[in-house]
Amino acid sequence: MSSPTTTRPYHLAEGEGPALWHLGALLTFKATSENTGGRLWVQEAYGAAGYATPVHRHTREDEAFYVLEGELTLYVGDDVITATPGSFAWAPRDVAHAFCVESPTAKFLAFSTDGGMDKFFFATGEPAASLELPPPPQGPPDIDALVAAMGEYGVEMVGPPPAPRVSG
Repeated sequence: MSSPTTTRPYHLAEGEGPALWHLGALLTFKATSENTGGRLWVQEAYGAAGYATPVHRHTREDEAFYVLEGELTLYVGDDVITATPGSFAWAPRDVAHAFCVESPTAKFLAFSTDGGMDKFFFATGEPAASLELPPPPQGPPDIDALVAAMGEYGVEMVGPPPAPRVSG
């Protein structure tokens, strides 16, 4: 089955789009692989201080981040980037990267080309009951299951999530 070569225009307003609770964050998808013909996915992520991804690398897509509110530390290859509103960062495929929310909360866009990785979030998250941060988890995530799911989408975990930086 091939992907269509064209897609239909569409629009989502603030608060619209499929929303998931995933590892302590609210992820609202503004574009999915399905509605972009496999070309792109875009999520608006909202997380509290300490929300972070493990250090990982993609083999199938490039990933980018654009900060809307709050502050993140982005780790891309050997670069450590303090990202505040208006900051953009590019993480090319095969380059290890991660992020950590430093401010009390942060809102940012995460997106990649090509599409497909968005399916990982739908497979491992849960539909959000509200457009707010999820309640605290009852226990740690199943790391083995997450690593296996990441592998299905061409993503390799190469290190633990970074901790928030301590300002001095």
